Amino acid sequence: MRKVYVDYNAATPLHPEVKAAMTEDMEIFGNASSMHASGRLARARVEKAREDVGYLINAKDGSIVFTSGGSEANNTVFQTMRQIMGAGSREQGAVNRDEILTTAIEHPCVLNSALSQKKAGLKVTILPVDEYGKLLIEELKKSLSEKTLFVSVMAANNEIGTVQDIKEITALVKEAGALMHIDAVQAIGKIPFDAHEIGADYITISAHKIYGPKGAGALYVKKGAPLFPLVLGGHQEDGLRAGTYNNLGILGFGKAAHLAAEEVEKYGKIITPLRDKLRRGIEENIPHVKINGHPKDMLPNTLNVSFPGAEGEAILLSMDMKGIEASTGSACASGSLEPSHVLMAIGVGPELAHGSIRFSLGWGITEDDIDYIIETLPPVIARLRAMSTLSDC
Repeated sequence: MRKVYVDYNAATPLHPEVKAAMTEDMEIFGNASSMHASGRLARARVEKAREDVGYLINAKDGSIVFTSGGSEANNTVFQTMRQIMGAGSREQGAVNRDEILTTAIEHPCVLNSALSQKKAGLKVTILPVDEYGKLLIEELKKSLSEKTLFVSVMAANNEIGTVQDIKEITALVKEAGALMHIDAVQAIGKIPFDAHEIGADYITISAHKIYGPKGAGALYVKKGAPLFPLVLGGHQEDGLRAGTYNNLGILGFGKAAHLAAEEVEKYGKIITPLRDKLRRGIEENIPHVKINGHPKDMLPNTLNVSFPGAEGEAILLSMDMKGIEASTGSACASGSLEPSHVLMAIGVGPELAHGSIRFSLGWGITEDDIDYIIETLPPVIARLRAMSTLSDC
């Protein structure tokens, strides 16, 4: 049976060159903290990977701290805010600042980390977004004050693909004297991203979204920004993240970052027309659909569609039987019976939210694959609507 994978926002396959590099590097088994020749070789490869990840985002104003992934990097930043409050350090500018701002459409690891800070006595404000998933700038301006310690806004949404005006947002946050964090996991490698130009204090990156291995991520920390370790133990990462270096994962991450930096411009030019063709094919062949996300400011690869009268999991399983692998939303929320918090935040009702599918494209997708989806999906939706007691489509 034909297989068409369109769930690249959940995980990407290893780039062939990444796979080849990791296979070669399996022979580099030394502990990167050891002082002998094998350890020095491993450490040299780790540092080369750090350079490549830094180059991908133009990290010349800060450093790269390796983590196990995006969730750990995000949690590290939020726990740092708790440590700042606990220390009450005047050197870190934390005195009298006890408010955290984030948005209603963040990844669960950000939202849950933010809400957990209430236990430490911090005030948490969840900012609203518009119908396309854009942060309401006026609401941000009204919420920023001399009490604001920290703001976390994702660069691009993992479910609907909306890209935020992140440079403008960061400028407002810094003008208010607060620290700025960007979860850029879904943006980096898909659209140009320049840490130096944006000026944020923290930026989160993950390898398995850019055709690298799972279990490897990084946190960019701007020079002068405070950071407390989440994982305590040894001296690794200058004492900021303890634990034996994940040599193979980090080396694969570095190779993936090097390739992503070379291919990001080409990515948009090739993937965007495929996404647009899929959208046109769905709209022209299936009545009564709703496209979710911003019409222009969006990732090149992401298309989120609501199908009234058809249930999302039924659509997903029916497509899977035809070899089409997509998603009903974030992979981290799979198994939940609750409607997508992202779709609810942009005003999509529970019924439509439950009938939504995310198609996320990537390298390897062809026009023939798009044609196959367009050919296969209409009868699936028609059959499910005919079976539904809720459908009037």
